[in-house]
Amino acid sequence: MADQVEESSSFHEMGLDDRLVKAIAKLNWSQPSLIQEKAIPLALEGKDILARAMTGSGKTAAYAIPVIQRILQDKQANSSNSGIRSVVLVPTKELAKQAHRNIKELSCYCSRDIKVADVAQGNLISTKSLLMECPDIVVATPSVLLGHVQAKNIDLKASLQMLIIDEADLVFSYGYEHDLKSLLSHFPKIYQSFLMSATLSEDVTALKKLVLHNPVILKLQESQLPSDDKLTQYFIKCEMEEKFLLIYTLLKLRLVQGKTILFVNGIDRCYRLKLFLEQFSIKACVLNSELPHNSRLHIVEEFNRDIYDYIIASDESVFDAVATPSANVKKKKRKKDKEYGVSRGVDFQGVENVINFDFPTAVDAYIHRVGRTARGDNDGTALSFVTANDYKMLKKAEEELTKEFIGEKKEIFKPYQFKMEEIEGFRYRAQDALRAVTKSAVKEARLKEIKSEILNSEKLKAYFEENPRDLQVLRHDKDLHPTRIQPHLKNVPEYLVPPTLRPSMAKSSRKRRRPFISSQKNAHTAHNKKRKVDPLKSFKYQRHQSNGNKGHGKGKRG
Repeated sequence: MADQVEESSSFHEMGLDDRLVKAIAKLNWSQPSLIQEKAIPLALEGKDILARAMTGSGKTAAYAIPVIQRILQDKQANSSNSGIRSVVLVPTKELAKQAHRNIKELSCYCSRDIKVADVAQGNLISTKSLLMECPDIVVATPSVLLGHVQAKNIDLKASLQMLIIDEADLVFSYGYEHDLKSLLSHFPKIYQSFLMSATLSEDVTALKKLVLHNPVILKLQESQLPSDDKLTQYFIKCEMEEKFLLIYTLLKLRLVQGKTILFVNGIDRCYRLKLFLEQFSIKACVLNSELPHNSRLHIVEEFNRDIYDYIIASDESVFDAVATPSANVKKKKRKKDKEYGVSRGVDFQGVENVINFDFPTAVDAYIHRVGRTARGDNDGTALSFVTANDYKMLKKAEEELTKEFIGEKKEIFKPYQFKMEEIEGFRYRAQDALRAVTKSAVKEARLKEIKSEILNSEKLKAYFEENPRDLQVLRHDKDLHPTRIQPHLKNVPEYLVPPTLRPSMAKSSRKRRRPFISSQKNAHTAHNKKRKVDPLKSFKYQRHQSNGNKGHGKGKRG
């Protein structure tokens, strides 16, 4: 049972250092989230914590704030102590960078007293210099930290006070069980531990026994996904080959608008979809485990900075994140980064839509994919393409998501009101484009992309560190062109567009639009709503309608 904690109305009432409170205010966090409200006071009391909270709930700050607070207090009491006081272990390099950035933001007004090092981005030689600067907090993956310990680059027994394992349910599944068990022998006998996780799986239970001592368990009574008023979840029934026809019409007719992640189950699917969309001059970039780490980080950074709108991401968690000890990773046929994870541990910002082009093969994977949107104060939409083979998993996902609504009839997935016969005129175009995307074309595109990104990643390591503004020069949504592009496919002839779908073709304001126009039966209503936010209207008309638009686009990109 979790201890009962008195609710704190603000961060200021938690007794935090003024510099920490100032940093929190700079981030515009007016009130602590549920996990922060419950976990921070317990952590400040020195208790071990096992916390389950959904993706995007503020777990990083829930452990980073008490870690920074304790270090500041210890340094004020005894400034002579030195060494690594806190270790943050994460399953992926992407999550390491995110955690490092968040901790730096929270310690921005006490940076002279709090030093943070991310040793996950690079090898032992390149990151050894970071450890020589005597950081207070080290962020790493278990294998990297173990490598530094075995190389005697760090000694944790004398100074370690706090251990945090973030995304704890992934640590064993990413092959870190052996590394973590080896690390424990290099830790002191007494230290405070936090396990933060989106789920409480068997792996988390095993971790709990290894690293926690009489922990407080926080099973927060919150949904695994945002509420219905923030996140709308649709599904559309289709055949496997109809997926390409659907995505073409949804994007080209602007039924889907805004920053969108398209999830597929496998690397080849990434390139097949990208090449297909290129036929219609729809630009997208791919994200998968074969791309160099620096390139993956840069792709996400450009997406977050609105350089482009579409990412085709391979969710390989089910297929590639097997519990294989790190010593056996070399036996894999393909060079994949075992620390890659796209449905978790990647800080996508401002995602308005998630499209499951391929439905996931596990319920957790669905939750984590859809958790990329409707974060913070933003709204979001999820749309899943569901074939006959996916019905069973769709049902399982709905059962999991309705557990909290005991005794209620809750509809999680809404059918996307879309008549396939209305887009029949586009079928021949989709088939024509798909025929050009052969297996050899996919293979060639895959090799071309990897070679290009390897070269670019070398430049990223040195040049872009000195010239951060030039990051935008490198684009990852460039055409691969292993297939012949047919110019006539770029434009959509008006005679092919069904009358009920024509309102969606009107341009809309990115700041004020709803991501999806739901259906042809609601097209009239959608059209009326769009008229209110049409950026092509006069300033006078927009001001006249401003009261009616109040609340649209809250928290969206500027």
